[in-house]
Amino acid sequence: MTQPDLPNYKLRLPPQGLMMQLVAIILLPLTLILLVVTFGSIAVHQNAMRTMVGQRDERAVSTAASALGAQLDLRMRELDGLRRMIASSAKDPAFENLASISSLENDFDQGIGIIDARGELVSTLKDSPFTESYFDPSQSVQPSVDELVSTPGRMVLVNSPVDGSPVGLISYPISDLFYVIGAFNISIMAENTLKDVLPASSHQSVLLVDENKRVLYKAGEMIDFTESHPGIAEGLQGRSGTVFVKQDGDEHVSAYSAVTPAGWVLVTEEAWEEVSTPVLRTSQLIPLLLVPALLIMSVALWFAARQIIQPLRTLEAKAAKLAEGDFSAIRTSAGGIAEIRRLQYELVKMAHKVQEAQSSLHGYIGSITAAQEEERRRLARELHDDTLQALIALKQRVQLAQLQLEPVQSMPDPTGSELDEIASLTEVTIQNLRRLTRDLRPIYLEDLGLVPSLEMLAREASQGMGIPVSFQRLGTERRLDANAELALYRIAQEGLNNISRHAQANTVSLDLEYSSIMVTLQVKDNGVGFRLPDNPSEFAVNGHFGLVGLYERAGIMGATLEINTAPGKGTNLTVTLPT
Repeated sequence: MTQPDLPNYKLRLPPQGLMMQLVAIILLPLTLILLVVTFGSIAVHQNAMRTMVGQRDERAVSTAASALGAQLDLRMRELDGLRRMIASSAKDPAFENLASISSLENDFDQGIGIIDARGELVSTLKDSPFTESYFDPSQSVQPSVDELVSTPGRMVLVNSPVDGSPVGLISYPISDLFYVIGAFNISIMAENTLKDVLPASSHQSVLLVDENKRVLYKAGEMIDFTESHPGIAEGLQGRSGTVFVKQDGDEHVSAYSAVTPAGWVLVTEEAWEEVSTPVLRTSQLIPLLLVPALLIMSVALWFAARQIIQPLRTLEAKAAKLAEGDFSAIRTSAGGIAEIRRLQYELVKMAHKVQEAQSSLHGYIGSITAAQEEERRRLARELHDDTLQALIALKQRVQLAQLQLEPVQSMPDPTGSELDEIASLTEVTIQNLRRLTRDLRPIYLEDLGLVPSLEMLAREASQGMGIPVSFQRLGTERRLDANAELALYRIAQEGLNNISRHAQANTVSLDLEYSSIMVTLQVKDNGVGFRLPDNPSEFAVNGHFGLVGLYERAGIMGATLEINTAPGKGTNLTVTLPT
């Protein structure tokens, strides 16, 4: 066999190759660790900032809610004091002699007045809007007199007839017939109270809601109010706290607290990330400078993986196929750096030499097998033509002697029994020689073909092993090449011999199937089985030379042999011969 032309690779790994590997193995993991630590620190810092802003807003909202509650308590105490002054200063309720109460006009910016039990306005402070607004029968917006009279000291909410803003009305009884009423704009009170404690800005919004989820005051641009806004339901239950919500892709912190005297809830919302300074936000972006370095090293690692790791894995798979006997797989290029291609080049040369040696070995084994079969035929001929014929002649002479002794055997003669024993032994020897001759040279195979020979082989094996050996033919029988039929017969014969010696089986089957493209021979038993080596070459190491011969016979005629077995699972031997 001529050696194929092999490419002569002269490439060498450049010095940068080692540096690239060092980058992939050392610098890249270190950079990844640095990135993880850096961004982990940023995440921890942001989480701390997030918690700190939430706690700060919660404290600020609680303080602001307390301030609002204090303002409401102040107005109630002021109006209660006014009621006492009016009740003690005059017989008829009036404000003429109470000029000092004009100082209350700042807190009750919507006016102070006196009404009777029917809700008619009796008296007001000078320039008070009560007459023109809230108790004017022509106005569509009037407070509920019954609610004011029945709940003294409690605030009643109405809308201003001027601008619709929420107004709070507080009433206290002067006597059984008269009540003092104070009115104040809730939005103005909230703005004056919260501007120092909780100032609104472009990053922070403030919302004041009553128990009916009516907006009393709103400042800032961030809150898109709905009845389900986070914190409102909790605040109306008298609780305070913070929640974090997603708003336009950013995370906002929403703090809430109950305004206890009125049953309101105060809510703030701001983007907590805006609290950090520009310097802090800029410093958080500095670790991103490591990303380009990480990308460069990732590209380098990808290149190294494509040029080293992947080609080595491909070459490993090809070498595994080479070990299984597939010599063509190693010839396909695996790529990669020059060292890997040089390694593949050496493997190709080694595979070529192994293939040549294996081809020579197959030829040698084929010659040995042919010589063995020829020697078997010669021995069978000599046994049949000489020894067997001599035994047959001996048997006939014994029978002739027995016939000659019959007329004179009126008396018992030991000679007659000895002749019978000689005749019996001769017959047994003849039968054994005939069986040995058939084993050496299957006459049925040459004369009748493979199917009758296998059927006779199964019958004789059944008699020899003392267990049933079934034979079955499938498909349309046809004659094959003489060497192929002989090889299939010998494989079946060796398989049955192995079953007889080792399998300890109860049933054995021998099947032959003809198809349009192949002939399949199958020998199965239900015996003890055995552990099948990973490679057929291990059979010879373990002393299973008969199985090695089976593989060699199948390989010589171009067939494939497969053995399926396991301890305690029986054995299935299958030979497939393409036709």
